[in-house]
Amino acid sequence: MERVLGIGGYFLRAADPESLGAWYRDRLGLEADEHGLWRQEDGPTVFATFESGTDYFGSRSQQSMLNFRVRDLDAMLAQLRAAGADVAEETQDMEGVGRFGWVTDPEGNRVELWQPARQT
Repeated sequence: MERVLGIGGYFLRAADPESLGAWYRDRLGLEADEHGLWRQEDGPTVFATFESGTDYFGSRSQQSMLNFRVRDLDAMLAQLRAAGADVAEETQDMEGVGRFGWVTDPEGNRVELWQPARQT
């Protein structure tokens, strides 16, 4: 059986695509070129399905949630708060998996930030 090799892209509808792209670049440091190509660091990727009634994504109208790996969750959340971003107050720790925090982008999409647990 042929298999996928990884995530090839993630696409968002936006009322103002240029402004939303700039938010991801300026607030999260996502450095994509003019075609949206972004060379990310090697690391784990999670693919998981959730019950349709989950509140985990924030709004029930949001059908999927983008998750970014970060090196230092506390520093990233502080940086986002200092820039006036809509950052959730709570964080979550999952033993053996890592720490999670959330920010909502200007178009109302909840984005998860994940600091993976150190593997020994």
